Amino acid sequence: MEITHAIVLGVMIVLWFIAFLKVFYDTKRKGQSTSLTRRLVRIAVFGAISAILYCVPILKFPVPIFPQFLEFHFDEIPAFIAGFAYGPLSAIGVLLVKTLIKLPLTSTLCVGELSDLLFSAAFIIPASLIYKYHRNIKGALVGLGTGLVFQLLFSIIGNIYVMVPFYMFMFNMSSQQLLSICQLANPAIKDVGWTYGLFAVLPFNLIKDAIVIIVTILVYKSTHRFIDKLQA
Repeated sequence: MEITHAIVLGVMIVLWFIAFLKVFYDTKRKGQSTSLTRRLVRIAVFGAISAILYCVPILKFPVPIFPQFLEFHFDEIPAFIAGFAYGPLSAIGVLLVKTLIKLPLTSTLCVGELSDLLFSAAFIIPASLIYKYHRNIKGALVGLGTGLVFQLLFSIIGNIYVMVPFYMFMFNMSSQQLLSICQLANPAIKDVGWTYGLFAVLPFNLIKDAIVIIVTILVYKSTHRFIDKLQA
């Protein structure tokens, strides 16, 4: 992998970590009343649900119009619910728990797991941060819309300049080999750069994110209330 791609990957991880520290600092400074034990229980419960949606083969599936390594899975829904109900720090915790559970089962040498972690965080953190300060329908919709736009941009740029080169490096694969796989699903993809981003990454994430948003809105209140009652 070229040194520039490694640098960009490092910057992405550092920015993600800075965002985590910022959320953690704000939460600690404001002194939320929820105890650490209750927070950890909630993170563990939602993290386990997210891991099931992420790991169980029958709950994730490819779509013929996209390259076979792009699979629909909806593990972001529990993280969204946790983020809206208990704050962005809980959402980050759910993403980390899900990722740590999945790592021993990886089939992508951790490339897929790292991509999902970074791109899910780009989707969920902005949305839950906005909703944290505007806890109403308008705040939820603005947060979800902002998270959607941010995630789409982040995933396109991140895939083109970081994750695709990282994937080829880890699997010792040429760009032509990867392009052949992509063109089996969509001949409109002419390279593993911008046409891949525009004709694979963009529509794939747009469809997946729309489903995640709709389901999150439908099940948000009933789910987190059930978890609170179960915990009590």
